Amino acid sequence: MEIARVLAKHQPKSTIILGAVSGEEQGLYGSTYLAQTLKNSSTNVEGMLNCDIVGSSTGDRGQKDPYTIRAFAQGVPPLSAENNVTAARRLQIGGENDSPARELARFSAEVAANNATGMNVAIIYRLDRFLRGGDHTGFLQAGYPAIRYTEPNENFAHQHQDLRTENGTVYGDLIEFVDFDFTARVGKVNLATLWSLSQAPGMPRNVTIDTTVLDNDSRIKWIVSNSTDVASYEIVWRATTASLWTRMLDVGKVGSVVLPLSKDNVIFGVRAVGTNGYKSPAVYPFPG
Repeated sequence: MEIARVLAKHQPKSTIILGAVSGEEQGLYGSTYLAQTLKNSSTNVEGMLNCDIVGSSTGDRGQKDPYTIRAFAQGVPPLSAENNVTAARRLQIGGENDSPARELARFSAEVAANNATGMNVAIIYRLDRFLRGGDHTGFLQAGYPAIRYTEPNENFAHQHQDLRTENGTVYGDLIEFVDFDFTARVGKVNLATLWSLSQAPGMPRNVTIDTTVLDNDSRIKWIVSNSTDVASYEIVWRATTASLWTRMLDVGKVGSVVLPLSKDNVIFGVRAVGTNGYKSPAVYPFPG
């Protein structure tokens, strides 16, 4: 509600939907219905953020980490979003760590882990926690980038429990267990990510890398947007073992680039840069 109040005073360049869904515990009914409704109307969704279990910074052993929020991000997309041929190629070229969901998580870490939010975004390379699921799943199945924010140390006595006290332990999701300062910082992470997404240009389309030539250069191309809001494009790259982008190069408003870097040694991405300075999430290039 606070995010809605803040956003109501501003005009984003893109539509932001704040949604509360039902039927999560019964089979993700509400979120899956919303995702399919958006897909059936051919709505372009640049990212979905799922906040689920973000109220406490204290775990079941009393451990505290009030300045970290986990961002769960799936690797290889589900088959409903990416066919067998594309999935096999992704694995062949080492792109399992560069799915749209993981690029969204990197984007969130880049724009929302700072002094303004006071938070660290810890990317977890999993769809969700073991034996658990969340409302981002239906969006992933619809082919949309989606991640889940969850507190770093869970206390399972305060989740999915009937209200009771046994052997001195209080069970239940009660207001007394909420860390409001922590939740407010989580809200800032969401707001920073949402606002940055809404202000940035759309992600580059048809991003490919030429793998037909045996040399040590990398030839990357994409479709140049005709939007006047796009100022240029940026090539980002990192070592294959690195989590976040470490290098970047603005190449102007062009549709291709040749870099004196071996495509075998690094992971590349391409992102759009707006005239306002905001940058889109990166897009991983497939051979083409």
